[in-house]
Amino acid sequence: MKIAISTDSGFVSAHFGRCPVFTIAEIEDGKVLKIEEINNPGHQPGFLPAFLAKQDVNYIICGGMGNRAQSIFAEKAITPIIGVAGKINEIIDQFAQGRLQGGVSLCEPGAGKGYGIEKEECNHSGNYKDHKISR
Repeated sequence: MKIAISTDSGFVSAHFGRCPVFTIAEIEDGKVLKIEEINNPGHQPGFLPAFLAKQDVNYIICGGMGNRAQSIFAEKAITPIIGVAGKINEIIDQFAQGRLQGGVSLCEPGAGKGYGIEKEECNHSGNYKDHKISR
């Protein structure tokens, strides 16, 4: 199976669609077979679920995601796991061991608009790397 993790500077990004890269990990029988990073090709409604489906992704892991995006991923047979924060390698290990738990979305609806493009800070509450966007 394959997982995609919204990634920003080695950590799970709070905004799935506005992350600079996705970390793709292939996992079989609790073992990580391959890890690669792919650049985020762009954020527009419905595009990323189709793009990640073409990469044969089964799960999308992120800090936050809106309800509409979650529905579109579900239509593509990709399970969203939201409310996740931490270092990418630790998250991959937790997933492979069956210990990764999601939670409440780390961003409010619409808070990610412009993330990674013109914003210096995201405008939502929660605890994620002090909300600073690394450049």
